[in-house]
Amino acid sequence: MTAPSWVITLDKFKLLEDPNFTPGCSLNPVLSCGSVMKSDQAEAFGFPNPMLGLAAYAAVICVGVSLLAGATFPRWYWLTFGAGCLFGVGFVSWLQFESLYRINALCLWCCLAWLATIPLFWYVTSFTVRDGFLPAPAPVKTFFARAMAVSADGVPVGAVPTGTVRQPGQPRSLLP
Repeated sequence: MTAPSWVITLDKFKLLEDPNFTPGCSLNPVLSCGSVMKSDQAEAFGFPNPMLGLAAYAAVICVGVSLLAGATFPRWYWLTFGAGCLFGVGFVSWLQFESLYRINALCLWCCLAWLATIPLFWYVTSFTVRDGFLPAPAPVKTFFARAMAVSADGVPVGAVPTGTVRQPGQPRSLLP
């Protein structure tokens, strides 16, 4: 997700230099990154939103690489990371609404960010609840354990409770 953030940031700077610049992802009036980039919503905090993405996705990559290297983090770290993910999902949800109903255009790179941020939020929330970093009642822990089932190679299977998607004769839960 850092690469799309770079592309959008560079296009935004080109657009600031030349108001007639058309980003490569502006395909038609509906799929128009340029229309989204020219909107007030594209600078929600006074600077181009993709710059926020550069920092946020770089942090996510650092956490992922650290985990792959065997790092473990304390409770406060996971709660802070989860709060950042909550901010991210709230922000992209607001941007989705604004794009669809106020700007009336979609940026394909932005859509990619939405597709990464929403599952990231649910996966981190699931992890923090399942592993006890975020207190929750047992049924909530069970829900998240089933909702974010992981295959043997560590790839998330999906956000559907596995106990409800089954063939006749299969066990109620697909989790061990």
